[in-house]
Amino acid sequence: MKTLTVSVVTPDGPVLEDDFEMVSCRAEGGELGVLPGHIPTVAPLTISVVRLKRSNGSEKLAVSGGFLEVRPEKVTILAQSAEKPSDIDVSRAKEAKERAEKRLQAKQENIDFQRAELALKRATNRLDIAQ
Repeated sequence: MKTLTVSVVTPDGPVLEDDFEMVSCRAEGGELGVLPGHIPTVAPLTISVVRLKRSNGSEKLAVSGGFLEVRPEKVTILAQSAEKPSDIDVSRAKEAKERAEKRLQAKQENIDFQRAELALKRATNRLDIAQ
């Protein structure tokens, strides 16, 4: 079966480069599925899971926004952060989730609610793929 070369890069450096048969991710406009030969596309990503599929299994990455660039034989993901399940510190993610939930429930004027909501989404996304 045909494959796509998938490259995931963050400001800290490359996270993954390998061949896959399909890439699924959530862009701001909705869910995207990319197969070899896909038309060129650029889309902003949300805080979500990127699913990478091939005949012998699949992989998941937690991404915190960024961009997806699709070319017929290559997909490049430029993410603010990207983590494999094995790289996620579950206890740290749980603590971050609890902190964000407490900030959102406090309803104090000095709390940046948008920032707390984003922190909650990132922590929940990391926990979802780590388990």
